[in-house]
Amino acid sequence: MSKSAEQYLDAAGVQSALNRVLRPLVRLAIKCGVTFPTFVDLLRQIYVNVAEHEFTLPDKQQTDSRVSLLTGVHRKEVSRLRGAGAPVRVIPESVSRTSAIVARWLADPLFTDAQGAPLPLPRMAEAGEASFAGLVESVTRDLRPRAVLDDWLDRKLVEIDEEDRIVLMEAAMAPRDDGEVRLYYFARNLQDHAAAAVANILADNPPFIERAVHYDGLSEKLARSLEAHSRKVAVEMLLNLNKHANQAVKNDPGGTSRWNCGVYILSSGDAPFAGEESSGGKPATGDAS
Repeated sequence: MSKSAEQYLDAAGVQSALNRVLRPLVRLAIKCGVTFPTFVDLLRQIYVNVAEHEFTLPDKQQTDSRVSLLTGVHRKEVSRLRGAGAPVRVIPESVSRTSAIVARWLADPLFTDAQGAPLPLPRMAEAGEASFAGLVESVTRDLRPRAVLDDWLDRKLVEIDEEDRIVLMEAAMAPRDDGEVRLYYFARNLQDHAAAAVANILADNPPFIERAVHYDGLSEKLARSLEAHSRKVAVEMLLNLNKHANQAVKNDPGGTSRWNCGVYILSSGDAPFAGEESSGGKPATGDAS
């Protein structure tokens, strides 16, 4: 972190910000039975892991004493916890398999109509014509289209219409019933959002876009109307980005980089933060960078 960035960051201010950021996570923890001692143990492990791997000194081996100094965790605990490595990013099989096929269905002109909506697909078709079998095989040859169809019907990601065509359901784009999938996307998207925001806070020239439009002091009716409109705009944007990326990736040689662009929408009857006064309906556009 540069000295100019350090000038406006202090421990008290960061602690106040973390108090706000952690509240919904603590709500989730309590709701799902993750107790305070368990949460503290998890934080202790993360503190040690981050200090061990991300705060090394040039040309010097990281030591238990330095990790203890950085984190405030007792050196004996540091010695016990070090070497565990960063948490492994485990992508559920249903995520990697389903997301790639759905992304193609939403992006490839062969499988969408003139307005860009996903076409109802026959099970099979002649070569060069759109079909569900062709869609699956355009993404992977390791899965039988019939097996994918049976799985998706069971998970209510698709349905069969009166013409025996396979229709993509909204649930395929926003999983609701699979806890493993929902937690995977929760962790991935929230981690990436937080990583972008932290990178912006620590940099003199924020590298990422991380902004929000926010209005306070609204009626519930207007808040719901704005939520519906922003949902429509957000979905259109994400679909357009998916189409662009899906075409661009076809000519990409591949590598180790990744890209994630997300959108969040929140409407609430509460103040933006506990104890914070409303702006009385005054509009504001916020730039967290």
